[in-house]
Parts: sequence; C-alpha cells; structure tokens
Amino acid sequence: MAVTLRKAMRDDIETIWRMQVEAFSELLDKYQDFDISPATESLEKITAKFEQPWTTYYFIVLDDIIVGAVRIINKNDGSRKRISPIWIMAEFRNKGYAQQAITELEKIYGSDNWRLDTILQEKGNLYLYEKMGYVQTGEIEHIKENMDIVVYEKN
Repeated sequence: MAVTLRKAMRDDIETIWRMQVEAFSELLDKYQDFDISPATESLEKITAKFEQPWTTYYFIVLDDIIVGAVRIINKNDGSRKRISPIWIMAEFRNKGYAQQAITELEKIYGSDNWRLDTILQEKGNLYLYEKMGYVQTGEIEHIKENMDIVVYEKN
C-alpha cells in the first residue's frame, strides 16, 4: 500500500499538535529533552508555525487512515528546504511509510537542496535518511549525555 500526502488545513492544527505530542512522547521519555522535544511544543507554537508563509504541514495517509504527519519549510529563496519534523504514529512504524512520504515530498518540492536533523543515537532514523540519499554534514550538536543532534543534507 502506498501512502499519500494530504495538505493540512487550519482546522487540523489541534489534530497535528495532539499527534505530534503522542508520536514524540516515547523519545521524550527516553531522552528527557524537555527543551527541544517536539512532544513538548504547545498548541500555540504549532499554530504559529502553521501560520508561517514558508511552512506546510501534510498528513501522511494510508487508505484514508492518517498514519503520520510532516512539516515542510520552504522559503523559496534558494535556502535548503527542511523536513522538521516528520513522524509516523507508533502503531504504523517500520512499514516504510516515512520513506514513501519523503519520496512524495520530493515529487512535490524536488529531490535536491534538503536539510533535516535527527537524534544521532536513533539508528533507525539514520538508516532511513541515509537510504533516502541524505548525507551527514558533520554538524553535531551535543544536547546532553547520550543525546546528540546530527544534521543531514541532500543535494
């Protein structure tokens, strides 16, 4: 089964927020990164991001079931497009849906000039992004013991 992307509308903001909090809660529990975890973002912060002219949220949909979501930042100024964040709900993970969603995003926005970051210690994330052609830039931000953020780009 192939996933599709459905652009989120303003009425969807609370759904996106609730999904994001739930999807990232496991990582929040694991890393206790209360300052930067998407699980700790407020509804107001998600609303503010949604209203940025360069931000688009999409639901990742499989047979009319929302399995995840993604936020794209595209300023159309030559700067890199960003995936920030992407998530698949726990019960739908490890089925290739994130990979399919990224492929669909690249059909919409082009397959080059992308940037994203992830937790270095989350090997499944690293595997996904590298399989999709993303390369580590060498930028690593140490957050706390056993947690670092690594930056990927795709040219």
